[in-house]
Amino acid sequence: MRLTGRLAAAPDDFIRQEFLEPQFRHEVAHLLRWYVLIEKALLREYHRLGVLSARQVEQLAGALDGLTPEELTAGAGAALSDIALAMETRVAKALPEPVPAWHVDRSRNDLQACAQLLYGREQVSEIAAMLGELAEVAHERAAHDVTSPMPGYTHLQSAQIITPGFYLSAVVEHALRASSRLLGTYDRINFSQLGAGPMAGQELAWDRDWLAQAIGCAGPVPHALAAVASREWLLDVAADIASAGVGFSRFLTDLMAWSSSAYGLVELPDELAGISAAMPQKKNYPLLERLRGRTGHLTAFYVDFATGQRNTPYSNMVEVSKEAGLHASTMFGAIRAVLTGFTLVVDKLQWRTDRMRAVCEEDHFGGFSLANELTLRAGVPWRTAQVIAGRYVTAVLAEGDGRAGHSNPAALDSAAREAGYPLDDPASYLTNSVDVDAQLRAKVSAGSASPDSVVALLAEQRQRLDALTAEWNARTATVRDAIAATDAAVRPTAGGVV
Repeated sequence: MRLTGRLAAAPDDFIRQEFLEPQFRHEVAHLLRWYVLIEKALLREYHRLGVLSARQVEQLAGALDGLTPEELTAGAGAALSDIALAMETRVAKALPEPVPAWHVDRSRNDLQACAQLLYGREQVSEIAAMLGELAEVAHERAAHDVTSPMPGYTHLQSAQIITPGFYLSAVVEHALRASSRLLGTYDRINFSQLGAGPMAGQELAWDRDWLAQAIGCAGPVPHALAAVASREWLLDVAADIASAGVGFSRFLTDLMAWSSSAYGLVELPDELAGISAAMPQKKNYPLLERLRGRTGHLTAFYVDFATGQRNTPYSNMVEVSKEAGLHASTMFGAIRAVLTGFTLVVDKLQWRTDRMRAVCEEDHFGGFSLANELTLRAGVPWRTAQVIAGRYVTAVLAEGDGRAGHSNPAALDSAAREAGYPLDDPASYLTNSVDVDAQLRAKVSAGSASPDSVVALLAEQRQRLDALTAEWNARTATVRDAIAATDAAVRPTAGGVV
C-alpha cells in the first residue's frame, strides 16, 4: 500500500532513527489499546452513517483485535513508522476483501490527540489509586500512636510537642488533597477530541456525543480547533503531580533530618538503609535522598511541557503533539516511584519513642503554655506574658539545667516581678509547662496534636478517603463499561451490528 502521493522518498535515516521510531515504540507500548478502542467506536459510527455494512464492521473489528505490538513493529518501516498508518496497513492485509470506505473523512490529528488523552486519563486514575494506598498506610500507622510525645519544629527550632500520629495524619491530608485535585483535573480533561478532524471539523455527520460516550468521556471538546491544538490536559496533570511532589519532598526532608545521628528520632529497617564504604559506623538512608531527588524531576516536567508548547501556533503541531509531551511517560513513571517508595517508607518507619520523649524533656517546649497561664490566670497582658516566659527560660538555662522537667518557681517569680506582675503561687504556673504529656493534652482545638483531636481528625479523614475512593471507582467503572459496550457494538448480533 502506497501511503503518500506527495513524497517519492522514504524518511531520511536520521529522522527515522531519532524521531519516528522512538515515537512509534512509545505509542505501541502505551497507546495501542486506546487506538483500537477509538477505531471500534468509529466503526459503529460508520455503520450508523451507512458508510460500512455490518459485515465490514465485524471484519474490521476482528482485524483490530488481532493486532499485536510485534506485527506492528515488524511493519513499521513500510508504514513510515506511524502507528495509525501501521494499524491501517496491517488491518487491510488481514481482511478477506478490501473495505474502500474505511477511514473516509478521517484525520490522524483528532485520533492521536484522543489516544494521548486516554492514556493520560488512565495514568491519572492509577496515580490516584496509589495516592489512596499511601493515605491508607499513613492513616493506619497514624492510628497506632497518638500519645507518644515528640518534638515539633518551626524554623528548624524546637517549637511544640506533637506525636507520630499527628505528623502522619498530615501525610494523609496531603495525599487526600493531591487525590482531590487530580479528581477535579480528571473531570475537567475527560472530553473527547473525536470528530474534530484535522482542525476545522469533518464532512460526515459524526455523532460526537456518542463517540465521547463510547470511549468513557463526559462529552466532546466543543471546539474542533481546541480539540486538536490543545494539550492543556497534560499541563494540568503535570501541575497537580508537581504540586504533590513538592509536599512529598518536605516530608522526606523531615525524615532525612529526624533519621540523622543529630536527631535520632526515627529509623528505617536495614533493607531500606545503605552503608558507607569508608565509615563503618554509619547507617545511611539513600532511599530518602533518591525519593526527594526524584520529586525535583516532577517540577521540571511541568516546565518542560509548558516550554514545549509556548510560542507555537494554535493548531495541530508535531512540536506540541509529540515533542512537547516526549517525557510524559517518564513523568508518570517518576511519580509512581515516589509514591511507591514513600508508601514503603511510611509503612516501615520506626519511631524511637524513648528518644523523642527525652528530647521533649530536655528542651523548653512549654513556653507557649506558660504565657497562656500568665494571661488567663494572672491577667498579664499577652505580650508581657511572652516576655516573662522568655526571661524565665533564659534564667533557667543560665543555671546550667535547661530541661523542661526542671521547675524553678523563684526564677519565674523574679521575671514576673520585674515586669510588674508579682505572682501569688509561681510554682502553680509551671505545672503544665514542664509536663510534656500535659502540654500535648492541652491542645484541644480541632485538628490539633492532642490525642483526642487526632483521633477525631483520623475519623474525619477516613470518611473523606472512603468518599474519594468511591468517586475514583465510579470513574474507573464508567470507562470499563464504555469499553465493554463499544466492543459489543461492533460485534454481530441477531440483528447485525448495533
